[in-house]
Amino acid sequence: MTNDIYGPFPGGPAFLAALTDGQRARLEQLGANLDVVERRIAAACQAAGRSRDEVTLIVVTKTYPAEDSALLAGLGVTDVAENRDQDAAPKAELCANLPLDWHFVGQLQTNKVRSVVRYANRVHSVDRLRLVDSLSAAVLKAERPELGCLVQVALEKEAGLGQGRAGVAPSEVAELADAIAAAPGLRLDGVMTVAPLVGPLTGDPAAAFARLAEISTAVRASHPAATMVSAGMSGDLEQAVAAGATHVRVGTAVLGVRSPLG
Repeated sequence: MTNDIYGPFPGGPAFLAALTDGQRARLEQLGANLDVVERRIAAACQAAGRSRDEVTLIVVTKTYPAEDSALLAGLGVTDVAENRDQDAAPKAELCANLPLDWHFVGQLQTNKVRSVVRYANRVHSVDRLRLVDSLSAAVLKAERPELGCLVQVALEKEAGLGQGRAGVAPSEVAELADAIAAAPGLRLDGVMTVAPLVGPLTGDPAAAFARLAEISTAVRASHPAATMVSAGMSGDLEQAVAAGATHVRVGTAVLGVRSPLG
């Protein structure tokens, strides 16, 4: 595979000329899927009385190769997300010349923090004070710009369930948000959640995302700049947009179902 697709200028005749037949076919597939997702987001925004530019699409490229990330950049995608550093770090390095904004959305162990801060512009999954301290120290040591951080909210914990799941209970959000806002090198951007798998909100993404919107409003009362609400995936992005999500994280609906990396 030629390295020409990795930048620095994706898209256009030179980009297309660098593609193999297989890459061109994959580009067409990704483009078609993107069109469908874009129409869904636009329709959801219209139904909610929101402007389309209020919602950012983050394509979740986890388990898929760097080649897909480069092709997505060629299609105009600017935001991509990963959930495992061992997959993300080499992809981000290979795509370093592309205009991609990397988001880390998975559970983050402190021993991976130094690596993640090398490429991620935002971490959506901050869920404990120790992680705040580790991220702050790593950002300062790397002498990089501020790292955007979101508090990951585990909505099921409000009902005393899901204790092993990543994220903090709604009652713990304020403390963690304050810690992020006060940490050198970090910027509190907002809140994130995944629709709960247990508890009273299970199977009701509209109610779950409405609860996240309430939590976001409470956070913004103390931190007005923390306006980001990261919620919604391939199956429930419409409900997330209706509840006020500013960023939706979509993987399968864009990348399709294929044999991913192991």
